[in-house]
Amino acid sequence: MNKSCKVIHEVDVKHLEIIRQTINDLHRQFSEFFDFDRFLILDVAPEIYKGCKIYFKNASVETLDINPSSGATYVADLADCAKVPSARFDLIFCTEVLEHTNDPISCAKSLNRLVKDGGIVVVTTPFNFRIHNPLPDNWRFTEHGLRLIFKAAGFSRIELTEIASERELMPIQYITKLYK
Repeated sequence: MNKSCKVIHEVDVKHLEIIRQTINDLHRQFSEFFDFDRFLILDVAPEIYKGCKIYFKNASVETLDINPSSGATYVADLADCAKVPSARFDLIFCTEVLEHTNDPISCAKSLNRLVKDGGIVVVTTPFNFRIHNPLPDNWRFTEHGLRLIFKAAGFSRIELTEIASERELMPIQYITKLYK
C-alpha cells in the first residue's frame, strides 16, 4: 500500500470534488438561515481548506483543530477537548474529521457536550473514498454505524443523507445532521 497517498485514481479525483462541493453547499445553505449576530459556530478541523468562515459574515466562527500550528481558536483532540466550554455553540460543523479520529464515540460525545440545547451539529464522513491525509485515516462508517455512534452520544434526533456513487450501496459520503 502506498502510505503517502500520492497515487490518485480518477474516481478519487471525482469523489473528492463531490465531497468538497457538498461541504461548501452545506456551509452556504446553513449561512442563509443562521448568519446573524450572537450566533456562535464551531468549525472542527478546517485545516488548509476554506472552512465555513467565508460564508458567515455576521455570525461568529471559532475553530478547533488538533494541529498546534493550525491557528485554531482551540487546539485539542476532539475526543478530549475538556478546555472548550460546554454548551457554547449554536451550530457545529465537523466535516471529514471523524474518520481520522482514534475514538469516534468520544468525539461524538464531545460534539454533544459542546453544542447548546436546541443546537445543530453537521457531520460529514466519506465512505467510498480512498485512504487520505492527514493520516491516520482509521474508519469508514455506514449509516447504521453513524446512527449507533450518535445515539450513544445522546443526540435526540439524527438525520442522515447519503451522496450516491456509481455503485449501489456504496455512497461517496454521508451527511449527518444532529439535533440536541
